[in-house]
Amino acid sequence: MLPAASALSGAKGNDSKEEISLQRLWGACWTEVLARDGCTAVPLGHCSIGNGPSTEHELRGLGTLKGAGLVGMASGPMSSADSSSLSTLEELSDAFDSALGRHDDSSSLGSDSELNGAAPYRQTDRYGFLGASSAQDGPGQPPVELIRHREARWLEMTSHWEKAMARRYKKVKVLCRKGIPSSMRARCWPLLCGGQASMDRNHGKYKELEQSPGDPQWLETIEKDIHRQFPFHEMFLSPEGHGQRGLMHLLKAYTVYRPREGYCQAQGPVAAVLLMHMPAEQAFWCLVQISERYLPGYYSPEMEAVLLDGEVFVALLRRVCPKAYKHLQKHSVGPLLYVTEWFLCLYSRTLPFPTVLRIWDAFLSEGVKVLFRVGLVLVRLALGSSENLRDCTGVVETLEKLRSIPARLLQEDTFMAEVHNVAVSDRDVERECRTQLAKLRKVRPDFGYRPEQRLPNAKAVFDSQQLEDAQQPGKGRHPAPAFLIPEIVVDPPPSPPKEQRRLERERLKEQRRQEQERRRQEEAAEKQARKKKPPGRKKPDTRGKTFHVAQRPMLSLAQEGGEGEEPGPAKRNSAPYLETYF
Repeated sequence: MLPAASALSGAKGNDSKEEISLQRLWGACWTEVLARDGCTAVPLGHCSIGNGPSTEHELRGLGTLKGAGLVGMASGPMSSADSSSLSTLEELSDAFDSALGRHDDSSSLGSDSELNGAAPYRQTDRYGFLGASSAQDGPGQPPVELIRHREARWLEMTSHWEKAMARRYKKVKVLCRKGIPSSMRARCWPLLCGGQASMDRNHGKYKELEQSPGDPQWLETIEKDIHRQFPFHEMFLSPEGHGQRGLMHLLKAYTVYRPREGYCQAQGPVAAVLLMHMPAEQAFWCLVQISERYLPGYYSPEMEAVLLDGEVFVALLRRVCPKAYKHLQKHSVGPLLYVTEWFLCLYSRTLPFPTVLRIWDAFLSEGVKVLFRVGLVLVRLALGSSENLRDCTGVVETLEKLRSIPARLLQEDTFMAEVHNVAVSDRDVERECRTQLAKLRKVRPDFGYRPEQRLPNAKAVFDSQQLEDAQQPGKGRHPAPAFLIPEIVVDPPPSPPKEQRRLERERLKEQRRQEQERRRQEEAAEKQARKKKPPGRKKPDTRGKTFHVAQRPMLSLAQEGGEGEEPGPAKRNSAPYLETYF
């Protein structure tokens, strides 16, 4: 607490409404004075006074100072004239309360559904959104010990990132599915998407792009969209704050870096989420990697990749949730009516912010298949049962159902468990891409998008960058990596002519015939071997028959053999035996 505010709170108890309001006023004024005078003890925008907004930017962004008639007071030291103009503390309190409002909401959504009818709030949640009633951790937050354990594992893994991606990518994927700790996302996201490696190879490039004048047409369009990006986040409240200015410079730099693509409105929310977690230069290179490696063609003027992925989504939906597919086909609800915002903005304007962060953790690790899985789960939750379809009688009702999924079903742990259980793999997405691309090219011969440009996951991005470093080891400020992956070029097999295809069929047919002949010979040999085996001795059948037994007397040894001979082994005829007569 600042000295002025603490002195006020020490004179009387701080339970009264007048004193809290006075603390807010003094905090805002004192912060501005210290910042103007160059005092470093209390940085501007980082003070916390009472229960009011925690930064001067929040007060300006919410219109508090202007709405309360206190702009002059906040821009300089409080004079005696200014103090006398406010006769009572009750007027001060009413002015602040009218500007701040008395709404209290613990939500941290950054989507449009949060912004409708909302009013300025007092506090921020753990993600920086205004409207939290307290510094709560939110439902389902893991214990502190588990968070510390995960942070230690990520620290160890990121310190040996090349080894982890080359040998232990499956472990990286598992940890990303569990969720990257909030304190580690600024370090892990650039490593996963390859933004850190791109920034190292292009040292100083962002500063050059940022200082470029840029196209006035793009600058005007970006300027109009800046205030729409998460207006209830403390970072983007003020038009003159570092959040909106940084976002402006980042998007302008991208238009200079890729002048053909220019600026797409959907890049605003994506860049804003990146800026919430990392500096502008890192956020820029992460945006470049997402636009070129993960989602190439999404933000181009033609947007052919979005059109193709919409058809792929419908084909996957037909297999995963037939009931919802039939309903959408019945009411002619095309995929571009709902998938476009989901995919282009990476769900940052659709779902609760904690769930958005978990989706980004998995997306940067496993690629575009995560976007398809999330969309399939959303459609299944909204339209997957007969009870939900009862009220959907048309296009408007169906789209509203997709936008009004209960928040309890979108809780991060429960929702992400369903996402990871969806049976859609990289191979499924690639197969459907080829199928739908062939259909689109029949209708539109000029369709030029190539899905081969898209890399499936972080491992493919890492391997691609390793190959680039091997081909250009001197580029960038860092030396070549410790180990190099050899260049492997796999050319697709040429399409054989008709004669070659005929010979190939005949060769395969002859191969199958020889295999069948060999099996027949083996079976015949086994049958012949069984025939040659002598049969076992058959016992006589004596059931129901009458037989007589006679005993033959045993002869003496003297009669059987001559004198002087040693008795030999007993023979059968010399031993008593039974004779059987039938």
